[in-house]
Amino acid sequence: MDSFLNHVSPMGIYETLYAFQKAFGTPMGESGTHPWSQGYPLTTQIPGGPAMPKSVDVDSADLLYPKAWGLPALRNEIAEYYNHHYEAGIDLENIMVFAGGRPGLVALLLFLQSDINVRIASTEYTPYYDMLRLLGRKYSLIESSVNNGFCPTVEDYIRKDSSHRNLVMLSNPCNPTGITKSGETLRALVEVASFGTFGLLVDEAYEMFHTPPVSALKYIKNIDDSNFFITGAATKGLQAPGIRIGWVVAAKRHIEILGNFSSFGMGGVSRPSQLYALALLNKKRINLARKAIPEYYASQRDRYRQAFTDLGIELFSGNGGFYHWCKLPGNLTASELNDRLYQDGAAILQGKDCDMARLGKESPLKQFFRFSFGPLLQTTFEADIAIMRRALA
Repeated sequence: MDSFLNHVSPMGIYETLYAFQKAFGTPMGESGTHPWSQGYPLTTQIPGGPAMPKSVDVDSADLLYPKAWGLPALRNEIAEYYNHHYEAGIDLENIMVFAGGRPGLVALLLFLQSDINVRIASTEYTPYYDMLRLLGRKYSLIESSVNNGFCPTVEDYIRKDSSHRNLVMLSNPCNPTGITKSGETLRALVEVASFGTFGLLVDEAYEMFHTPPVSALKYIKNIDDSNFFITGAATKGLQAPGIRIGWVVAAKRHIEILGNFSSFGMGGVSRPSQLYALALLNKKRINLARKAIPEYYASQRDRYRQAFTDLGIELFSGNGGFYHWCKLPGNLTASELNDRLYQDGAAILQGKDCDMARLGKESPLKQFFRFSFGPLLQTTFEADIAIMRRALA
């Protein structure tokens, strides 16, 4: 019988996870597996970090429909967080709560006016490709390759082309490379790409995984007169991917549009999840997290960098996020590496899945892979390196 729905393939990492389960016999993340392909942090207390809340109080009022824009208390706490740490000059009406960061990104792209062209690096977060393609958005690729150290310049992003209006879209710190725009470079990008015929959309899921934490909100002036958008989430730095809480920060007129969409397209976001996120944003917790998260993951980044270099893996990683961006020696491809790793219960994300041109086997990234140390305990290091050494032998 003919299907009424158009087929859609899963995000690239899920194809790896399905192949892993078929080869190894159990899902990635189960006991005995090594989740190097996974983009989530430890969900337990890290050294020097805050304890995770054990529970939140929920009463009958919390079982009612949530507000379309999100709980006012949570929106206000998010605004206060950015104001305190980045002097953002925003209030709760600049915040919209979503069920994770990706739904916020999809909503922004869904309502992007049709003449606007999206300018995006050729090496970027895997699902951006699917979002742009399925929503029918025009986009042009900015070179992000070995040639420029996977670090497009501000000038690369804002270079004029045939499009009259453009939206610059990027993850910062970048997933998969960890390359981070900060300081005067980030200031320059915000100042030139947020106004006039340009807009700027920065996915800041990995904000805290940099020393110090970094946000473009530090540099925006007059957000309500801009086309400047930030997405954040409780997924990474707040160590709670399972509660599915994210948010968009933007001009109030844009938040109104997103809230109107929620009224018919989302129905709001789980109130209990929002209450848990509110507990995570406790000021004392946040102060601990903003110190402990960068320190712990910088230590992990350095340990794996040295070990991988000793194994002959060439690294192009930045100083943010919780990934290493790696190139394999010789002619070994990431697909072939995974076939070897599956036997030991491990897997990586293939570089070609981060190729925004989606060239498959012809991708210039076919020998690259993203290694995640996000969910790894310090105690797994020796075993991890032993597995990688066997796979490269």
